[in-house]
Amino acid sequence: MAKLILKFEQNILKEVGLANETFTIGRLPDNMLQIDNLAVSGHHAKIYWDADHYVVEDLGSLNGTYVNNQRVGKAALKSGDIMTIGKHLVQFKDEVQTASSPRPAEKPGPVTPKLDATVVLDTKKAQDIIAANAAASAGSGPLGLSKPAPSPTPAKERFGILKVLEGRTDQTQYVLTGKMAMIGKSDMATIRLKGFFAPKTAALISKRDNKYFITASDKKSRIKVNGEDFPGQKELKEGDIVEVAGVKAAFSFQE
Repeated sequence: MAKLILKFEQNILKEVGLANETFTIGRLPDNMLQIDNLAVSGHHAKIYWDADHYVVEDLGSLNGTYVNNQRVGKAALKSGDIMTIGKHLVQFKDEVQTASSPRPAEKPGPVTPKLDATVVLDTKKAQDIIAANAAASAGSGPLGLSKPAPSPTPAKERFGILKVLEGRTDQTQYVLTGKMAMIGKSDMATIRLKGFFAPKTAALISKRDNKYFITASDKKSRIKVNGEDFPGQKELKEGDIVEVAGVKAAFSFQE
């Protein structure tokens, strides 16, 4: 039977079996493997049976899902693979992998409760966590866990950085790792504005093909890039200065 082993640093926190169903991982209590940490999204990833093997799929999480230190959207799993979810390690173990195993039936998920916003791991911190996890899992662990096979070097991916120069926000710098980032006072905002008169949603920053684009959330919102107003959507370039809802921030890239 396949199972997952949840670890934090050198400690094994729990082991869970993969029952005949789609298996979800995330911070919310309705997940089958709950990881109560702000670096983990509410519904972070899922594992399911596909023809003759298990597959892990990222569910649009803010900080991403990694298999053997390589970021993935969806990837086949083999016994011994190590997944990095936020700051935790999840090892996949399958003692008997057979091509004739029946595909598990899926169960509908429960209603999602409200939770605190996911904390964005900055690029350096994410790299440090992955490096530390890789070192921790390099040898045999307390349960004799096997060392994962080395993975190919991943292609470099650029992440956008917004560094706040003026205005009131909940952080001074943001790493834009997701497909979409909202600027506003809303609890769902990635760049959280402060102040009584701050709009709930002021602008959206989307990522497509390693490029970032900023768009006003409505006609009332004014956005300036390098001191100039613009209508519609605009691609952000290295060194651009963005002004929106009383906040001025510098945009840059980091690999």
